Amino acid sequence: MKRTSFLLLSLTLWLAACSSVAPPGKPSPGAPEGVRYEPVAFANLPGWGDAERAKSLDALRESCRVLARRDGWAGACSAAAAVDTADSAAVRRYFEQSFAPWRIVEAGKDAGLITGYYEPLLNGSRVKSARTPYPVYGVPADLAVADVTPAQRAREQLVLRPAGANRYAVVEGKVSPSAGELVARPREFAIDSRTARLKGRIDGNRFVPYYPRAQISAGQGVGQAEVLAWVEDAVELFFLQVQGSGRIQLDDGSMLRVGYAEQNGYPYVSIGRHLVDRGELTLADASMQGIQAWIKRNPNRMDELFNVNPSYVFFRRLGETGGGPLGSLGVPLTDGYSVAVDPRYVPLGVPVFLDTTWPLTASPLRRVMLAQDTGGAIRGANRADFFWGFGTEAGMYAGRMKQQGSLWLLLPRGVNPPA
Repeated sequence: MKRTSFLLLSLTLWLAACSSVAPPGKPSPGAPEGVRYEPVAFANLPGWGDAERAKSLDALRESCRVLARRDGWAGACSAAAAVDTADSAAVRRYFEQSFAPWRIVEAGKDAGLITGYYEPLLNGSRVKSARTPYPVYGVPADLAVADVTPAQRAREQLVLRPAGANRYAVVEGKVSPSAGELVARPREFAIDSRTARLKGRIDGNRFVPYYPRAQISAGQGVGQAEVLAWVEDAVELFFLQVQGSGRIQLDDGSMLRVGYAEQNGYPYVSIGRHLVDRGELTLADASMQGIQAWIKRNPNRMDELFNVNPSYVFFRRLGETGGGPLGSLGVPLTDGYSVAVDPRYVPLGVPVFLDTTWPLTASPLRRVMLAQDTGGAIRGANRADFFWGFGTEAGMYAGRMKQQGSLWLLLPRGVNPPA
């Protein structure tokens, strides 16, 4: 979703599994540079004995719709289906017998930033009006994607060939294009280090970066994009893009659910951090609510502030899932039990034990969460975005959550952390 949540948004996954287990305190075979995974006992997890696990098991069953097809997961997922969630002792036994915890350490630290996100509710209409002037865009017809490798990204020039609808692939061994081919210069693109894609558009025989937020907001490119709805509030629309999905209450009484479809290729830049760096907000006030209050005090600077973040999210209509919005894993998120993670370090779909605190307090918040989403601002092994659910109360918690926390991977016994 975010990520979907955008603090969200963006979006690859992988899982490598094998039967060997790394010695305590040593990096797992093939562990990402600077990150190690240390096997520990459940007794070493803070507050494990007091954690509520029934809803965690429900969320895990959603993940198992994907995980059960991966090597080493069939047994754990099959066993999950047979556990009575009303029997707390049985649920605890299931986790302890089926999984092994792995402490995540990055650059010598076992803690990182835990933020929050939610599914917002906006008011809108299917038609533009003085009350609803702000468009929620689908994917522009001229937005194209080129798949490149890290080595190809380092080259001065690439030749691209069509590889499907609005998709292009590198033609190896060529520096000049033939008819129907394009030239791309990777250095022109603001590349997200987590993805091997260039997001762009066609300009003659060149593949060039897509428009940044300021130009899109001024109408560039989106003349070829469907407008899914028109909404009342520009600030709420901006945060809909940050969250990655939401619901729009339309004036005909119907509800439209929208989710992340594509993004313009620019990395997410925090407008809260921008205001802090300029001395216009304190770090304590750089929450969603604090930013909204700043905009109310400075309405003429709203567009200037939004354009600090060049990233722009395009949406698609979502059907009713019967639960939360769909995360990057492709399953509905569970309120309070799903997190967005950086899939370079935490395999998408897996359970993780989270040790953090409730927003703006020192009160412990400890539970098994499911890594079911990703987000543009979620970078790092001990970095997570906590999904609070739908509506105003969820938004209150999400907007104020900037806590320190630690993560432990819970992997089926015999399965190693990611390579």
